[in-house]
Amino acid sequence: MQYCPYCGAPVNPNADVCLQCGHMLKKQGSSPVDDGSVIWLLIGLFVPVAGLVLWLTWKDSAPQNAKKAGLGALISTIGSIAITILIYVVYLLLILVPIFL
Repeated sequence: MQYCPYCGAPVNPNADVCLQCGHMLKKQGSSPVDDGSVIWLLIGLFVPVAGLVLWLTWKDSAPQNAKKAGLGALISTIGSIAITILIYVVYLLLILVPIFL
């Protein structure tokens, strides 16, 4: 007989929810493989919001995958800010240099 880890009530081994307290019961094997694959870096790089959400979701359960997704999101964000600043500086130089010449 298994028991609910939240309220201690006896539960069916195949149950997904405790009938006494209503909490979801954990199932084994539902976590992703934590191999730190490059695919998570690419997802974070091209979709930074997804990388941030994956990092927040997996930082405790799959830390290597979370690190790759978060790194991709961080690189993408810093790169976007740097490109924006560079474009702004070039634009200002193109406007201000002819004024002083």
